[in-house]
Amino acid sequence: MESITQLFTTIFDTHPWHVPLVHFPVALSGVALFFLLLALWQRNELLERAAFYNMALVAISTVAAGATGYRDYIVRYEGDAPYANTKIFLAISLLALSAIIAISRWRQPDLLWKPSTMILYLLGFAGCFMLATALGFLGGVILYGF
Repeated sequence: MESITQLFTTIFDTHPWHVPLVHFPVALSGVALFFLLLALWQRNELLERAAFYNMALVAISTVAAGATGYRDYIVRYEGDAPYANTKIFLAISLLALSAIIAISRWRQPDLLWKPSTMILYLLGFAGCFMLATALGFLGGVILYGF
């Protein structure tokens, strides 16, 4: 019974959940942008659909990473982590942009292939990747200093 208690303590108290979850929005947004660029280059709808699915996962994983990050901010840093307000703003921006892109693409599947929306759609994917990268950099600054 003690080993089960130790397991739960390790999972829920010792190891911060934010650390593994934070890598998902960064990786998924980069992969989504890569798939979108490949889809444009190859004129491939399957690659564009993969980019869309990755962007939907960016929105979902941003919620999970943000919630666990806020928990760590309260529990581990006692509300005194540097750049916390900036990270919260960037995380909300990433969530909003990725959700808007995913919902827009879900409602209108040919966003990439219309000349009137192609550039904006591509810039949205690039913006998500830049926001996720900035969040990752600030997380490293908080953890390791700079």
